Amino acid sequence: MKIIVQKYGGSSVSTVEKLRQVAERVAATHRDGYRVVVAVSAMGNTTSELLSLANKVSPAPRRRELDMLLSVGERIAMTLLAMAVNDLGVPAASFTGSQSGIITDESHSAAQVVAVRPHRIRAALDAGKVAIVAGYQGVSRDKEVTTLGRGGTDTTAIALAGALGAEWCEICSDVDGVYTADPRVVPEATRLERMSLDEILALARGGARVLAADAVAYAHANGIELVLSKTDGRAHGTRIQVAPLPPRVTAIAADDQLEWFALESPEAAPALLTALATAGAPLRGADATGALVSLRDWPDRAAFAMPAGAHSTGRVAALSAACSGLAGGAALAAAGLTALDAAGVPFSGFTTALDLLTWRVSPGHSAAGQRALHAALIPPAG
Repeated sequence: MKIIVQKYGGSSVSTVEKLRQVAERVAATHRDGYRVVVAVSAMGNTTSELLSLANKVSPAPRRRELDMLLSVGERIAMTLLAMAVNDLGVPAASFTGSQSGIITDESHSAAQVVAVRPHRIRAALDAGKVAIVAGYQGVSRDKEVTTLGRGGTDTTAIALAGALGAEWCEICSDVDGVYTADPRVVPEATRLERMSLDEILALARGGARVLAADAVAYAHANGIELVLSKTDGRAHGTRIQVAPLPPRVTAIAADDQLEWFALESPEAAPALLTALATAGAPLRGADATGALVSLRDWPDRAAFAMPAGAHSTGRVAALSAACSGLAGGAALAAAGLTALDAAGVPFSGFTTALDLLTWRVSPGHSAAGQRALHAALIPPAG
Protein backbone atom coordinates (compact mmCIF):
# COMPACT_ATOMS: atom_id res chain seq x y z
CA MET A 1 0.00 0.00 0.00
CA LYS A 2 1.34 3.40 -1.00
CA ILE A 3 2.02 6.02 1.66
CA ILE A 4 0.63 9.55 1.48
CA VAL A 5 1.51 12.30 3.94
CA GLN A 6 -1.07 15.05 4.45
CA LYS A 7 -0.59 18.35 6.24
CA TYR A 8 -3.42 20.44 7.71
CA GLY A 9 -2.83 23.97 8.93
CA GLY A 10 -4.39 25.74 11.87
CA SER A 11 -7.24 27.29 9.90
CA SER A 12 -8.25 23.82 8.62
CA VAL A 13 -8.77 22.60 12.20
CA SER A 14 -9.75 25.88 13.87
CA THR A 15 -13.08 24.55 15.16
CA VAL A 16 -14.40 21.17 16.23
CA GLU A 17 -16.62 21.13 13.14
CA LYS A 18 -13.67 21.76 10.81
CA LEU A 19 -11.56 19.20 12.65
CA ARG A 20 -14.27 16.59 12.07
CA GLN A 21 -14.32 17.51 8.35
CA VAL A 22 -10.57 16.92 8.23
CA ALA A 23 -11.11 13.57 9.96
CA GLU A 24 -13.60 12.62 7.22
CA ARG A 25 -11.06 13.51 4.54
CA VAL A 26 -8.30 11.54 6.27
CA ALA A 27 -10.58 8.52 6.69
CA ALA A 28 -11.64 8.70 3.03
CA THR A 29 -7.99 8.70 1.92
CA HIS A 30 -7.35 5.64 4.10
CA ARG A 31 -10.38 3.87 2.62
CA ASP A 32 -9.06 4.63 -0.86
CA GLY A 33 -6.27 2.17 -0.11
CA TYR A 34 -3.46 4.43 1.06
CA ARG A 35 -1.42 4.29 4.22
CA VAL A 36 -1.87 7.78 5.66
CA VAL A 37 0.34 9.98 7.81
CA VAL A 38 -1.03 13.36 8.91
CA ALA A 39 0.93 16.34 10.22
CA VAL A 40 -1.36 18.84 11.94
CA SER A 41 -0.91 22.39 13.22
CA ALA A 42 -2.39 23.88 16.38
CA MET A 43 -6.05 24.79 16.15
CA GLY A 44 -6.78 28.31 14.91
CA ASN A 45 -4.94 30.99 16.89
CA THR A 46 -3.76 28.68 19.65
CA THR A 47 -0.05 29.39 19.08
CA SER A 48 -0.61 33.17 19.18
CA GLU A 49 -2.71 32.86 22.32
CA LEU A 50 -0.03 30.78 24.06
CA LEU A 51 2.64 33.28 23.03
CA SER A 52 0.52 36.16 24.36
CA LEU A 53 0.05 34.32 27.63
CA ALA A 54 3.81 33.79 27.93
CA ASN A 55 4.46 37.49 27.36
CA LYS A 56 2.00 38.38 30.10
CA VAL A 57 3.90 36.19 32.52
CA SER A 58 7.39 37.20 31.43
CA PRO A 59 8.58 40.16 29.33
CA ALA A 60 11.44 38.06 27.93
CA PRO A 61 10.67 34.34 28.21
CA ARG A 62 13.53 31.97 27.51
CA ARG A 63 13.26 30.23 24.17
CA ARG A 64 13.55 26.78 25.72
CA GLU A 65 10.47 27.40 27.84
CA LEU A 66 8.64 28.93 24.88
CA ASP A 67 9.26 25.76 22.90
CA MET A 68 7.90 23.66 25.74
CA LEU A 69 4.80 25.85 25.87
CA LEU A 70 4.12 26.33 22.15
CA SER A 71 4.52 22.64 21.33
CA VAL A 72 1.39 21.99 23.40
CA GLY A 73 -0.90 23.47 20.73
CA GLU A 74 -0.05 20.84 18.13
CA ARG A 75 -0.31 18.08 20.71
CA ILE A 76 -3.87 19.12 21.49
CA ALA A 77 -4.78 19.12 17.79
CA MET A 78 -3.16 15.74 17.08
CA THR A 79 -4.97 13.94 19.88
CA LEU A 80 -8.37 15.45 19.05
CA LEU A 81 -7.95 14.56 15.37
CA ALA A 82 -6.95 11.00 16.28
CA MET A 83 -10.11 10.71 18.40
CA ALA A 84 -12.25 11.97 15.51
CA VAL A 85 -10.69 9.56 13.00
CA ASN A 86 -11.11 6.62 15.38
CA ASP A 87 -14.79 7.52 15.79
CA LEU A 88 -15.20 7.08 12.02
CA GLY A 89 -14.13 3.47 12.28
CA VAL A 90 -10.57 4.03 11.04
CA PRO A 91 -7.87 3.17 13.59
CA ALA A 92 -5.57 6.10 14.32
CA ALA A 93 -2.80 6.94 16.77
CA SER A 94 -1.25 10.29 17.63
CA PHE A 95 2.47 11.01 18.02
CA THR A 96 4.50 13.98 19.20
CA GLY A 97 7.40 15.26 17.14
CA SER A 98 9.90 13.37 19.27
CA GLN A 99 7.86 10.14 19.15
CA SER A 100 7.81 10.53 15.35
CA GLY A 101 11.59 10.66 15.17
CA ILE A 102 11.96 14.30 14.07
CA ILE A 103 15.53 15.06 15.19
CA THR A 104 16.68 18.70 15.09
CA ASP A 105 19.61 20.89 15.96
CA GLU A 106 19.63 22.86 19.21
CA SER A 107 18.21 26.17 17.88
CA HIS A 108 15.12 26.77 19.99
CA SER A 109 12.20 28.44 18.13
CA ALA A 110 13.93 28.03 14.74
CA ALA A 111 15.29 24.49 14.77
CA GLN A 112 16.45 22.74 11.60
CA VAL A 113 15.67 19.07 10.93
CA VAL A 114 18.90 17.05 10.87
CA ALA A 115 17.47 13.51 10.76
CA VAL A 116 14.16 11.65 10.65
CA ARG A 117 13.81 8.23 12.28
CA PRO A 118 10.11 7.37 11.98
CA HIS A 119 10.22 3.88 13.53
CA ARG A 120 7.00 4.29 15.51
CA ILE A 121 5.22 5.80 12.50
CA ARG A 122 6.16 2.79 10.36
CA ALA A 123 4.97 0.44 13.08
CA ALA A 124 1.61 2.22 13.25
CA LEU A 125 1.21 2.06 9.46
CA ASP A 126 2.12 -1.63 9.43
CA ALA A 127 -0.64 -2.16 12.02
CA GLY A 128 -3.17 -0.56 9.66
CA LYS A 129 -3.44 2.70 11.57
CA VAL A 130 -3.45 6.32 10.44
CA ALA A 131 -0.48 8.06 12.09
CA ILE A 132 -1.28 11.61 13.22
CA VAL A 133 1.76 13.70 14.07
CA ALA A 134 2.10 16.98 15.94
CA GLY A 135 3.65 19.38 13.43
CA TYR A 136 6.07 22.25 14.04
CA GLN A 137 8.14 20.36 16.62
CA GLY A 138 10.88 17.85 17.17
CA VAL A 139 13.52 16.85 19.67
CA SER A 140 17.10 18.08 19.61
CA ARG A 141 20.16 15.88 19.70
CA ASP A 142 20.45 16.66 23.41
CA LYS A 143 16.82 15.56 23.98
CA GLU A 144 15.22 19.01 24.32
CA VAL A 145 11.82 19.84 22.81
CA THR A 146 12.29 22.24 19.88
CA THR A 147 10.03 24.07 17.46
CA LEU A 148 10.76 24.50 13.77
CA GLY A 149 9.81 28.14 13.25
CA ARG A 150 7.45 29.64 10.69
CA GLY A 151 5.80 27.01 8.49
CA GLY A 152 7.17 24.26 10.71
CA THR A 153 4.26 21.89 10.12
CA ASP A 154 4.98 22.03 6.37
CA THR A 155 8.54 20.98 7.20
CA THR A 156 7.30 18.17 9.47
CA ALA A 157 5.08 16.77 6.72
CA ILE A 158 7.71 17.03 3.99
CA ALA A 159 10.46 15.55 6.16
CA LEU A 160 8.26 12.58 7.06
CA ALA A 161 7.31 12.09 3.40
CA GLY A 162 10.97 11.87 2.47
CA ALA A 163 11.88 9.50 5.28
CA LEU A 164 8.91 7.20 4.61
CA GLY A 165 9.29 7.15 0.83
CA ALA A 166 5.78 8.55 0.38
CA GLU A 167 4.23 8.85 -3.07
CA TRP A 168 3.74 12.53 -2.38
CA CYS A 169 3.13 15.03 0.39
CA GLU A 170 -0.23 16.83 0.22
CA ILE A 171 -0.37 20.30 1.76
CA CYS A 172 -4.03 21.06 2.52
CA SER A 173 -5.16 24.63 3.19
CA ASP A 174 -7.89 27.18 2.47
CA VAL A 175 -6.81 27.61 -1.18
CA ASP A 176 -7.03 25.11 -4.02
CA GLY A 177 -3.46 25.38 -5.24
CA VAL A 178 -0.86 27.86 -6.46
CA TYR A 179 -1.95 30.78 -8.67
CA THR A 180 0.02 32.90 -11.12
CA ALA A 181 -0.42 35.75 -8.62
CA ASP A 182 -2.50 36.45 -5.53
CA PRO A 183 -6.07 36.25 -6.96
CA ARG A 184 -7.28 38.69 -4.31
CA VAL A 185 -5.02 41.31 -5.87
CA VAL A 186 -4.88 40.14 -9.50
CA PRO A 187 -8.34 38.93 -10.62
CA GLU A 188 -6.87 37.52 -13.84
CA ALA A 189 -4.59 35.11 -11.95
CA THR A 190 -5.14 31.45 -12.79
CA ARG A 191 -4.43 28.25 -10.92
CA LEU A 192 -1.36 26.31 -12.02
CA GLU A 193 -2.08 22.64 -12.65
CA ARG A 194 1.60 21.69 -12.46
CA MET A 195 4.81 23.26 -11.22
CA SER A 196 8.34 22.05 -10.66
CA LEU A 197 10.21 22.08 -7.37
CA ASP A 198 12.56 24.63 -8.96
CA GLU A 199 9.61 26.95 -9.59
CA ILE A 200 8.02 26.65 -6.15
CA LEU A 201 11.41 27.24 -4.53
CA ALA A 202 11.87 30.43 -6.57
CA LEU A 203 8.38 31.61 -5.56
CA ALA A 204 9.05 30.89 -1.89
CA ARG A 205 12.30 32.86 -2.05
CA GLY A 206 10.32 35.68 -3.64
CA GLY A 207 8.02 35.93 -0.64
CA ALA A 208 4.97 33.97 -1.86
CA ARG A 209 3.39 32.44 1.22
CA VAL A 210 1.99 29.33 -0.39
CA LEU A 211 4.64 27.26 1.40
CA ALA A 212 7.32 28.04 3.96
CA ALA A 213 10.68 28.60 2.27
CA ASP A 214 12.53 26.19 4.60
CA ALA A 215 10.00 23.45 3.87
CA VAL A 216 10.26 24.01 0.12
CA ALA A 217 14.06 23.92 0.33
CA TYR A 218 13.84 20.58 2.15
CA ALA A 219 11.53 19.15 -0.51
CA HIS A 220 13.78 20.48 -3.27
CA ALA A 221 16.94 19.04 -1.70
CA ASN A 222 15.34 15.64 -1.20
CA GLY A 223 13.27 15.39 -4.40
CA ILE A 224 9.87 15.09 -2.68
CA GLU A 225 6.79 15.56 -4.88
CA LEU A 226 4.12 17.84 -3.43
CA VAL A 227 0.42 18.47 -3.98
CA LEU A 228 -1.17 21.71 -2.80
CA SER A 229 -4.94 21.37 -2.47
CA LYS A 230 -7.97 22.69 -0.65
CA THR A 231 -8.94 21.03 2.60
CA ASP A 232 -12.66 20.85 1.81
CA GLY A 233 -12.27 19.46 -1.72
CA ARG A 234 -10.23 16.70 -3.35
CA ALA A 235 -10.77 17.44 -7.04
CA HIS A 236 -8.35 20.31 -7.65
CA GLY A 237 -4.90 21.36 -6.65
CA THR A 238 -1.43 22.05 -7.94
CA ARG A 239 0.97 19.15 -8.35
CA ILE A 240 4.62 20.07 -7.80
CA GLN A 241 6.85 17.59 -9.56
CA VAL A 242 10.53 16.80 -9.24
CA ALA A 243 11.29 16.95 -12.98
CA PRO A 244 11.78 20.42 -14.49
CA LEU A 245 9.12 21.93 -16.75
CA PRO A 246 9.72 23.90 -19.97
CA PRO A 247 11.11 27.41 -19.41
CA ARG A 248 8.47 29.99 -18.53
CA VAL A 249 7.57 32.89 -16.27
CA THR A 250 5.62 30.99 -13.64
CA ALA A 251 4.07 33.52 -11.28
CA ILE A 252 4.35 36.89 -9.56
CA ALA A 253 5.09 36.95 -5.83
CA ALA A 254 4.87 39.92 -3.47
CA ASP A 255 6.18 40.63 0.01
CA ASP A 256 5.52 43.99 1.68
CA GLN A 257 7.07 43.15 5.06
CA LEU A 258 10.64 44.13 4.15
CA GLU A 259 13.12 46.83 5.09
CA TRP A 260 15.88 48.24 2.89
CA PHE A 261 19.20 49.22 4.46
CA ALA A 262 21.11 51.52 2.11
CA LEU A 263 24.88 51.79 2.00
CA GLU A 264 26.57 55.16 1.70
CA SER A 265 29.52 53.44 0.04
CA PRO A 266 30.38 49.81 -0.88
CA GLU A 267 33.13 49.86 1.75
CA ALA A 268 30.46 49.93 4.47
CA ALA A 269 28.95 46.60 3.32
CA PRO A 270 30.97 44.30 5.64
CA ALA A 271 29.99 46.29 8.74
CA LEU A 272 26.29 46.30 7.77
CA LEU A 273 26.18 42.59 6.97
CA THR A 274 28.02 41.74 10.17
CA ALA A 275 25.61 43.85 12.24
CA LEU A 276 22.60 42.24 10.56
CA ALA A 277 23.98 38.75 11.14
CA THR A 278 24.68 39.54 14.80
CA ALA A 279 21.08 40.72 15.24
CA GLY A 280 19.67 37.58 13.61
CA ALA A 281 18.23 39.48 10.66
CA PRO A 282 16.77 37.20 7.93
CA LEU A 283 18.53 38.50 4.83
CA ARG A 284 16.50 38.43 1.61
CA GLY A 285 19.21 39.87 -0.61
CA ALA A 286 22.18 42.21 -0.74
CA ASP A 287 24.31 44.05 -3.30
CA ALA A 288 26.77 46.93 -3.44
CA THR A 289 23.99 49.42 -2.64
CA GLY A 290 22.38 47.83 0.39
CA ALA A 291 20.61 44.88 2.01
CA LEU A 292 16.99 43.69 2.03
CA VAL A 293 15.69 42.12 5.26
CA SER A 294 12.43 40.38 6.12
CA LEU A 295 10.62 42.04 9.03
CA ARG A 296 8.15 39.19 9.34
CA ASP A 297 10.86 36.85 10.61
CA TRP A 298 12.92 39.33 12.62
CA PRO A 299 11.53 39.61 16.17
CA ASP A 300 14.61 41.46 17.48
CA ARG A 301 14.52 44.38 15.01
CA ALA A 302 14.25 46.95 17.80
CA ALA A 303 17.58 45.83 19.24
CA PHE A 304 19.49 46.24 15.95
CA ALA A 305 22.39 48.73 16.13
CA MET A 306 22.92 50.56 12.82
CA PRO A 307 26.61 50.70 11.85
CA ALA A 308 28.27 53.77 10.41
CA GLY A 309 27.93 54.15 6.66
CA ALA A 310 24.41 52.69 6.44
CA HIS A 311 20.85 53.86 7.04
CA SER A 312 17.34 52.50 6.73
CA THR A 313 15.03 53.79 4.01
CA GLY A 314 12.06 52.24 5.79
CA ARG A 315 9.62 49.54 4.83
CA VAL A 316 9.51 48.44 1.20
CA ALA A 317 7.74 45.83 -0.91
CA ALA A 318 9.42 43.36 -3.23
CA LEU A 319 7.64 42.19 -6.37
CA SER A 320 9.23 39.09 -7.87
CA ALA A 321 8.76 37.13 -11.07
CA ALA A 322 9.69 33.46 -10.89
CA CYS A 323 11.12 32.62 -14.30
CA SER A 324 12.45 29.09 -14.06
CA GLY A 325 14.73 27.97 -16.85
CA LEU A 326 14.53 31.17 -18.85
CA ALA A 327 17.54 32.82 -20.38
CA GLY A 328 17.41 36.44 -21.43
CA GLY A 329 16.63 37.94 -18.05
CA ALA A 330 17.48 41.37 -19.44
CA ALA A 331 14.48 41.26 -21.79
CA LEU A 332 12.14 40.22 -18.98
CA ALA A 333 13.57 42.88 -16.68
CA ALA A 334 13.05 45.52 -19.36
CA ALA A 335 9.47 44.37 -19.96
CA GLY A 336 8.77 44.52 -16.23
CA LEU A 337 10.26 47.99 -15.86
CA THR A 338 8.25 49.24 -18.83
CA ALA A 339 5.05 47.80 -17.35
CA LEU A 340 5.66 49.39 -13.94
CA ASP A 341 6.41 52.75 -15.53
CA ALA A 342 3.23 52.58 -17.65
CA ALA A 343 1.19 51.79 -14.53
CA GLY A 344 2.68 54.73 -12.65
CA VAL A 345 4.49 52.50 -10.16
CA PRO A 346 7.86 54.01 -9.13
CA PHE A 347 10.56 51.49 -8.26
CA SER A 348 13.61 52.02 -6.08
CA GLY A 349 15.73 49.09 -7.19
CA PHE A 350 15.97 45.91 -9.21
CA THR A 351 17.88 42.67 -8.65
CA THR A 352 18.17 39.34 -10.41
CA ALA A 353 19.27 36.07 -8.82
CA LEU A 354 19.01 32.63 -10.38
CA ASP A 355 15.35 32.20 -11.39
CA LEU A 356 14.01 35.34 -9.71
CA LEU A 357 13.63 38.91 -10.94
CA THR A 358 12.78 41.35 -8.15
CA TRP A 359 11.66 44.99 -8.17
CA ARG A 360 11.53 47.11 -5.00
CA VAL A 361 8.55 49.44 -4.70
CA SER A 362 6.76 51.26 -1.90
CA PRO A 363 4.18 49.12 -0.03
CA GLY A 364 1.43 51.45 -1.25
CA HIS A 365 2.25 50.57 -4.88
CA SER A 366 2.45 46.81 -4.33
CA ALA A 367 -1.02 45.90 -5.63
CA ALA A 368 -0.77 48.04 -8.78
CA GLY A 369 2.72 46.68 -9.40
CA GLN A 370 1.57 43.07 -9.13
CA ARG A 371 -1.20 43.64 -11.66
CA ALA A 372 1.15 45.40 -14.08
CA LEU A 373 3.81 42.70 -13.92
CA HIS A 374 1.26 39.91 -14.25
CA ALA A 375 -0.24 41.49 -17.36
CA ALA A 376 3.18 42.03 -18.92
CA LEU A 377 4.99 38.79 -18.04
CA ILE A 378 2.42 36.00 -17.56
CA PRO A 379 0.89 34.58 -20.79
CA PRO A 380 -2.93 34.58 -20.81
CA ALA A 381 -4.57 31.31 -19.74
CA GLY A 382 -5.33 28.98 -22.59
